[in-house]
Amino acid sequence: MNSLIRLELVRALRNRKFLFFSVIYPSVLFLLIAGSADDTTKVDGTGLTLPTYMMVSMASFGALTAVLMGNSERIAKERENGWVRQLRLTTLPGRGYVLAKTAGAAVVSLPSIVVVFAVAATVKNVRLDAWQWLALTGAIWVGSLVFAALGVALGYLASGDAVRPITMIVYFGLSILGGLWMPTTTFPQWLQDMAKWVPTHAYAALGQSIEQSQAPHARDIVVLAVFFALFTGGAAWLYRKDTLKA
Repeated sequence: MNSLIRLELVRALRNRKFLFFSVIYPSVLFLLIAGSADDTTKVDGTGLTLPTYMMVSMASFGALTAVLMGNSERIAKERENGWVRQLRLTTLPGRGYVLAKTAGAAVVSLPSIVVVFAVAATVKNVRLDAWQWLALTGAIWVGSLVFAALGVALGYLASGDAVRPITMIVYFGLSILGGLWMPTTTFPQWLQDMAKWVPTHAYAALGQSIEQSQAPHARDIVVLAVFFALFTGGAAWLYRKDTLKA
């Protein structure tokens, strides 16, 4: 399994397009959204400045891009070209394959988080305590496993041709409804109420609570835990179903 994880990392690091969209693109979006905001521009209902708020949102968006887009398309293509079937002939258990995919994507997501933080600190002068930087990195990194599991599930749900549009719909839907591109306080009230139960909203809220030196909201933790269970359970079921068809 360790060899498979190393292979996944090498393949991801060689994919320049993937690296651009997962590492550079979130930082560019951060500068476009928060570039003209000053230190006094506050996001309603949070007490955070717009640059500080969007720093967590874009770091979360970058991690989401790395684990969701990378996993789903690669798995779907590997199923079509027979690579997954070949792996089943080895001693690697099915759970090892899923774990390797999840772990490999999670490792690649770390640079996207760090780059957004570095840009926010140097360009927009975002300042936090040392423990907050560490806690933010850990929370966003660990939280990305929820969406890595979703990426595995999507990779087994659709074929190589269909997986991209399905993943893009899920990807943009989660990003917009979760408030990663704009604060949910700008939404109509009915949409704000709905967004509270979207996993990406809970994901970004963990980081925002750390920025405010507050404990995470219990609802956000429950939402992420429930969706993680659903996504991993769905990925495991789809993997077994795909195995029976092979």
